[in-house]
Amino acid sequence: MIALIRALALLGPVAALWLALAVRWPSGRDVAAMIVASAWNLLALAAVNAVALSAGWWTFHADGAVVAGTPVDLLIGWALLWGALPAHAARRLPLPLTAAVLAWADLALMPLAAPVVRLGPGWLYGEALAVAVALVPGLLLARWTRDDRRLPWRAVAQVVLAGGLMLGLPVALTGVWRQPAWVIGLYAQLLAVPMTLGLAAVREFASAGGTPLPYDPPRRLVTGGPYAYVRNPMQASMAGSFLLLGALDVRFLAAAVAAVTYGAGLAAWHEGEQLATRHGEAWTAYRARVRPWWPRFRPYPSTPPATLYVAEGCGQCRSLGRWITRRRPVALRITAAEDHPHGIRRMTYERSDGVRAQGVAAFAHTAGHLHLGWALVGWILLLPGIAWFAQLCADAFGAGPRTVTRRQPQDPGSSAAAPRRPA
Repeated sequence: MIALIRALALLGPVAALWLALAVRWPSGRDVAAMIVASAWNLLALAAVNAVALSAGWWTFHADGAVVAGTPVDLLIGWALLWGALPAHAARRLPLPLTAAVLAWADLALMPLAAPVVRLGPGWLYGEALAVAVALVPGLLLARWTRDDRRLPWRAVAQVVLAGGLMLGLPVALTGVWRQPAWVIGLYAQLLAVPMTLGLAAVREFASAGGTPLPYDPPRRLVTGGPYAYVRNPMQASMAGSFLLLGALDVRFLAAAVAAVTYGAGLAAWHEGEQLATRHGEAWTAYRARVRPWWPRFRPYPSTPPATLYVAEGCGQCRSLGRWITRRRPVALRITAAEDHPHGIRRMTYERSDGVRAQGVAAFAHTAGHLHLGWALVGWILLLPGIAWFAQLCADAFGAGPRTVTRRQPQDPGSSAAAPRRPA
């Protein structure tokens, strides 16, 4: 009986999904929606089951293929039932109706799963939590991905998924978090370097209109930010994190080898073919100048060009502009803020692909045009909340917004027109 229930819990959703795929083969965006919805439910339901087991809302009674008290086959089947299946088969139904039908089905199936699943008196609390943190967000992510909407939310969700599935769950299951406080503090600082690289790469993808998911790519070839230094910043970020954690558990070294093997093999071949097809000579030139794993010290020369507007009438700003100029920035032009066509009150960074920032954030983006060391500082400054705090501190020390008098354009033929000094 137990074996039958476990088989049905996994094979039932798999068969239903196979039938839905046979009726209508998915497009690329459909595949992306199915992947992200299933991954979200897998991560969220794993967390819900951990809470439920701790609270006594339900327990599992099974032998074999059980991780942290949860049967893996039940977890995968549940994630497919709430993730890939509705993402594909219920794509045109109203979202509230889809959520209600799936929640009702789960309410009916949970008692029928006995004796594998034994429900406690408060199991409805666990069901409500699962619907709130797994089912509904998964359906929303699937809709947004398929319709190419809510790009910032999709990018954030994929960061959570990558961090949770590839780092959070392994760290929790291996128990490497059971270390002295000083070790945890040291590793938090060490891991900040590769994780900052990965986060900056995701932000760069989002600015280009895409996400890290291969079926939801950016609209243009991304050569700015971390991609100006290394071709696979996200994969390098994950492999670097695994290598650091390998000192605490040797299994993470195996994960690092697997990550590099995948990135250098299947991913490089598949994604390289796609990029060559979409971007042609631009991809060929970029690939020839930027290595996949070992970063450049100076940025790729054909990174998107940018302009930094610095006020000539501000002594601090003028000194900063000269400091940047002495470091020979790549693909960056420094000009007077007084010449900005719309008028500005802070140092402003504008890139040809539409990226725009002011104040501390402008300096953070500018740092990416200098060299790898300063680029890393800039990527850290651009992490959520840090740029805001740094700007607050800068304003407190006198680097707040200033009134910049816009220069009126002069007639080129006028004798009064004189060459302007660079900022």
